[in-house]
Amino acid sequence: MTVELTAKQRQQSRLMLMFAACSGVVMVALGAFAAHGLNHRLAPHLLDVFKVGVQYQAWHTLALLGCGILSRFLPSKALSYAALFFVIGIICFSGSLYALALTGIKWFGPITPMGGICFIIGWVMLAIATWRSA
Repeated sequence: MTVELTAKQRQQSRLMLMFAACSGVVMVALGAFAAHGLNHRLAPHLLDVFKVGVQYQAWHTLALLGCGILSRFLPSKALSYAALFFVIGIICFSGSLYALALTGIKWFGPITPMGGICFIIGWVMLAIATWRSA
């Protein structure tokens, strides 16, 4: 099945896939940093916080990759919104956990749930996009 994409749709798909690739690079680097560079420098509970950030970034990087691939076949605004919310979620959720673990500044903690809400919205938008494609 071939779908003719507009220039804007091709660009959006490309951006989704590029962000997924970049996020994957960062995620692997931060995971290695946690395993080899932080395990003796952070308190165990802060290392666990950092690792949760890496895990959620990994899962949502894969979700974003899926959005980028799906957008090549089922372009939709809902899919674009799903990708956007996954990106914002990665930045807010994982980013705030990294900052909290590395600095110990508790102010970063309240940002984490906002990222979690973005993840949830992203999954809902992905469900809407796939439901509408049928």
